[in-house]
Amino acid sequence: MKPIYAHAGAALALTFTIAACIPAPDSTPVPEPVQRPAPTPSPTPTPSIALPAYDNWIDAPQTPGDWAYRTSGSESRASFSTNDTLAFQMICTPTKQIALIRPGGSAGRIGIRTETSERAVSAESRNGAAVATLSPRDPLLDAMALTRGRFAVETAGQSPLYLPAWAEVTRVIEDCR
Repeated sequence: MKPIYAHAGAALALTFTIAACIPAPDSTPVPEPVQRPAPTPSPTPTPSIALPAYDNWIDAPQTPGDWAYRTSGSESRASFSTNDTLAFQMICTPTKQIALIRPGGSAGRIGIRTETSERAVSAESRNGAAVATLSPRDPLLDAMALTRGRFAVETAGQSPLYLPAWAEVTRVIEDCR
């Protein structure tokens, strides 16, 4: 019987022979991974405040505030204030004219919209306000008093007012007639 070492030498020789049959590793360098720039996150858009659009001005919400009526001598006035700030006035003057006054307005036009009528009236600048004067028999005043719950007042450079047609409006008109 042959010693165990004799078989070991043959096995070792066989192992080297088999290893010699395996080709050597390719010496081509391994390509480095392509480095792509990191995607830049797109800036988060700033949300814009969407102002509601109305197909019809009469669908817009009423301007918050209240009318107040008062007399002083031969003058009567209806004042609409919002948060204690005067927004619009109608005054029956001593000369029996109706003054429409929009504080903060300037010379130009004051637009009045009612359910049945729409008109821009000439306004002059007086004491930091746009002032338009109408005859007390002007049909636009009747339209303001009898409109379906509200009328609109528009002046350049200011937000429109959507004012309720309360009794104070009618009272000033009637005081001038």
